[in-house]
Amino acid sequence: MAGRGYAPPTNFGEAPKGYVPGIGRGAAGFMTRSDLGGAVAPAPGQTGLGEGAGSRSALAKFQRENAEKQAEAAAAGAAGDGDADDKDFDKFEGADGGLFANDEYDEDDEEADRIYAEIDAHMDSRRRAQREARLKEELEKYRRDNPKITEQFRDLKRKLGDVSYEEWDAIPDIGDYTIKKKKDFAQFAPAPDTLLQRALDEKGVSTQEVDDGALTDLNAVGEGRGTVLGLKLDKLSDSVSGQTVVDPKGYLTDLKSIKISSEAEISDIKKARLLLKSVISTNPKHAPGWIAAARLEELAGKLQAARSFIQKGCDSCPKSEDVWIEAARLNTPENAKAILARGVVSLPNSVKIWMQAAKLEADDDRKRRVLRRALENIPNSVKLWKAVVDLSREDDARVLLSRAVECCPQHVDLWLALARLETYEQARKVLNKARETLPTEPAIWITAAKLEEANGNDAMVGKIVERAVKSLGNHGVSVDREYWLKEAEAAEKNDPPALAVCREIVRVTVGAGVEEEDMKRTWKADAAECEKRGSTHTARAILAHACGIFPAKKGLWVLAAKLEKSVGDSSAMDAILKRAVVHCPRAEILWLMAAKERWLCGDVPGARDVLEEAFVVNPESEDIWLAAFKLEFENREPERARVLLAKIRERGGASERVWMKSAIVEREVGDAVEERRLLAEGLEKFPSSWKMWLMLGQLEEARGDADAARTAYTKGCRRCHDAIPLWTAAATLEQRSGFPAKARAILEQARTRNPKNEWLWLAATRQERAADPSGVDPEAIKAADALLSKGLQECPASGALWAEAVKSAPRPQRKAKSVDALKRCDNDPRIIASIANLFWQDRKVDKARSWFNRSCTIDPDIGDHWAAYYRFELQHGGDAAAAAVAKRCREADPKHGELWQRVSKRVKNWHDDAETLLKKCVAEMGAGEA
Repeated sequence: MAGRGYAPPTNFGEAPKGYVPGIGRGAAGFMTRSDLGGAVAPAPGQTGLGEGAGSRSALAKFQRENAEKQAEAAAAGAAGDGDADDKDFDKFEGADGGLFANDEYDEDDEEADRIYAEIDAHMDSRRRAQREARLKEELEKYRRDNPKITEQFRDLKRKLGDVSYEEWDAIPDIGDYTIKKKKDFAQFAPAPDTLLQRALDEKGVSTQEVDDGALTDLNAVGEGRGTVLGLKLDKLSDSVSGQTVVDPKGYLTDLKSIKISSEAEISDIKKARLLLKSVISTNPKHAPGWIAAARLEELAGKLQAARSFIQKGCDSCPKSEDVWIEAARLNTPENAKAILARGVVSLPNSVKIWMQAAKLEADDDRKRRVLRRALENIPNSVKLWKAVVDLSREDDARVLLSRAVECCPQHVDLWLALARLETYEQARKVLNKARETLPTEPAIWITAAKLEEANGNDAMVGKIVERAVKSLGNHGVSVDREYWLKEAEAAEKNDPPALAVCREIVRVTVGAGVEEEDMKRTWKADAAECEKRGSTHTARAILAHACGIFPAKKGLWVLAAKLEKSVGDSSAMDAILKRAVVHCPRAEILWLMAAKERWLCGDVPGARDVLEEAFVVNPESEDIWLAAFKLEFENREPERARVLLAKIRERGGASERVWMKSAIVEREVGDAVEERRLLAEGLEKFPSSWKMWLMLGQLEEARGDADAARTAYTKGCRRCHDAIPLWTAAATLEQRSGFPAKARAILEQARTRNPKNEWLWLAATRQERAADPSGVDPEAIKAADALLSKGLQECPASGALWAEAVKSAPRPQRKAKSVDALKRCDNDPRIIASIANLFWQDRKVDKARSWFNRSCTIDPDIGDHWAAYYRFELQHGGDAAAAAVAKRCREADPKHGELWQRVSKRVKNWHDDAETLLKKCVAEMGAGEA
């Protein structure tokens, strides 16, 4: 048994009658055609479905019993209380509360409801934006298709504001244009007797008996009043012309000045009046309550009531100065004087009341009398002393201040004012006494130092400042650098300037509280801030002190020299540089600055002397040798320049700049053989010097040897493949020689070696346009535009390419091109200059001038823009405007620009200044070139 599995029995025999599978678990039976059998009517006497339908008969019996139970339950409910249905009725679920109507609502139900609510909210928010946008669009469309009457006439109503008085008067009356049937009022109806009798009574004489027995006609009295009123109105009119003499504008102004309060404002005023009435009645000694009540009545336009309130306030609060001042403000000047007189009786020590009383006086003598009377009661009031001194003459003011410092010895302003009015000797005594009285006040010491400088005693200034710092320190006053530096700036800006005081204050206090390692950095920052604020002498004093502390720091000397240069004091700059080279003899920049300053001042021998001294100290410095060469070269001394460069080359170790400068000197002299030799030797030593390769190619081109120039350019491009001027020069040579295909190939090779280079794309574009000088060949134009488009794709932020696109675009498309260019390169000077040219061509002079000025301001180093600007002013602005542009160009001294460099690189123009080059560039400009 244990080894074999147990199989449960499956054959239970036939099912009993009425058996329904699963009925005990709540299953419901069902019937099929096989259960019912064939469609044969039962034989007479048979009531069932036969043996085969035993189970179905049981199911039918169960269903009948269930139906009977439901019917009985319905009958019982109907027979019961009639309010049961109403009690169980739910507006969402009806009479049936649901399967779980009587269950408790627990946390699970709450969580389920929350989850369903979140799901509903999520489903609602999926297309909420689209739905709201659609509803908004439909609403706007509906309002647009069905506008209100007010919206239809809104623009017409707005235009009514421009209608004049004459146009209003010219509008005719509308009249009666109704189309309805009019009633005929022409019918006659006899008046009743009662109406006639009433009219007769009104026309009759109405009398009244007075005390003396006489009778008075009341109708005549009424008519008389009307007559008098008519006479008064007639006086306002001109009996001759019939026109009114009343000023309509003044009448309207008077009407506008009348304040018309709304019902809400009146209600608020009434509420505030009741509230303030309660305040002053419960606490009549409360002065702000009386003031508020008076101001409320003033706001309501009842000035008399306001005066009454404030008068009561003065009686109730005689010790409040604000009440007296408010009463004076609300009354006329004469009454205000009387009120303030009562006020000073109640409050003799009130400074405000005395000052207000003085303001009411129109004459200065009366004001002084009032203030002196006030000082008798309040001798320690600084405000009263200052007011009476301001109104007094100098002699009287001196006497008053002498008394003031006795009454108010702790106020430094009175001491300083007295010292300014006294003589030198007496002022020193006053300041000494002030120092004894106020030993912690630095302003007294500074005033004493200014006094000594004003009287020519500069030697005492430094001693006084030193004693001031020492004395203040003994009395516990720390030295505040910021305060003392501000006082130094104030002394510099004083009238007249106290420069010695400024210098000594900086010397004594600038190092207070600064660590030694932070001194240099801190003093540089202080000097820069002072220079920004315009305190040049203070900055000079700070740098001078710094150079004295750190004499071996060349950076401080350079800053001091630049400061003097910015001020324009050449002698001071030369003196600083002389001191600088003594302390820093190995600093080449100081020697070069000194020599250049001498040269710019026109002292060429002095510049040579400085450079000779520099040679002695720095014999190996190539920069000084080159500076000496430049001095001789710029002063048209080529032989001296040759000698200097030869010495540098003989010493050995000469740089590429020396060889290039040597070739430049030979080019100016015109010795092509020596120039070629120097360039050849220089290229042997420095084969990667693209400038010497370029100079060699230009030399061969000038001699007419195109093959030698081509060889030089080719070798240079191989050695220096990133030198863009070499590639463009080689392509230009081929273009001039009549080989555009070779030029195109050179530029294409250059673009391969140097991708994303705007100047190569610009050169290629101009080369294609140069192939068709007439500008009518569509193929050349198409090729140039294609290259320009490719260049803009590769260099989208190139100002040069966008400027070329604007310039070469057809006239109708130039505006759109300029807008696109500005979007890509907002502040590029080349684009701005090209747009200025467009305005110039369209005769928009003001806009063109503004854009030219903007381009030259953004980048003043581009000479082409200055030339275009100068040419524009010559044509539209006159000689004065052109001279102003030339002056700005000379100050900017530009070095770049295609036309500018082409003109300035010519040998005959090497020594010309910026203004001369500007005029030569303008002379070479074409009719439409910029």
